[in-house]
Amino acid sequence: VQLQASGGGLVQAGDSLRLSCAASGRPFSSYAMGWFRQAPGEEREFVAAVSWRGGNTYYADSVKGRFAISRDDAKSTVYLQMNSLKPEDTAVYYCAALGRTAHWGTTDRDDFGSWGQGTQVTVSS
Repeated sequence: VQLQASGGGLVQAGDSLRLSCAASGRPFSSYAMGWFRQAPGEEREFVAAVSWRGGNTYYADSVKGRFAISRDDAKSTVYLQMNSLKPEDTAVYYCAALGRTAHWGTTDRDDFGSWGQGTQVTVSS
């Protein structure tokens, strides 16, 4: 599956943004999907994941209660709604597909693949 993230931008602290990740290629609906982010000089870190039917999700503690991941299989798209943004949310955001042999609940980036190009999110204070 090929992935392309979009929707990033420059916002102020407290604002909201919705990121989109459009998929093409193999059947999107059969993959659990995740969002990661990478700030300058930092490791790529897990943000959120949604199950292949969308009924289950899990989040990094740093975004729990502020971000929401969802998917629309008819549009082959996964979303990340980001509310109450903070300057520390500034990063390049990437979407990826959870590997078929990976366990649900993993936050290890090596368990995800098909990384798309990221989208920059910058939150000013």
